[in-house]
Amino acid sequence: MTDRVIERFLESMVGHDWATFEQCLADDFTRVGPYGDTYSSKADYVKFLSELMPTLAGYEMQVTRVSYADGVAFAELSETVEVDGQLLRTPECLSFDLADDGKIARVEVFTQTRAPV
Repeated sequence: MTDRVIERFLESMVGHDWATFEQCLADDFTRVGPYGDTYSSKADYVKFLSELMPTLAGYEMQVTRVSYADGVAFAELSETVEVDGQLLRTPECLSFDLADDGKIARVEVFTQTRAPV
């Protein structure tokens, strides 16, 4: 499962392939969002995203880089959504802890913010 698990996770999220998305996650899974919002179960996180993603107008993800190291991985990407008729692009870095079987045990989302102009 280790081979390209992060890429499969991201591709299945964008493609709304929730069965594949869920297969990427360890049974003991936690997601911590950019505002400290936490999902402490695989089922809750899949439910959250499967309900949210279809509602995001103009959604697009661009992955810049995925890196793997001993039991961890990082994905640099940007997500774009339409807000009030304008496209809003958010650069992010996701950090992943991988379980012994290569599935994702934990993901933390870090967003890049810019000072107001």
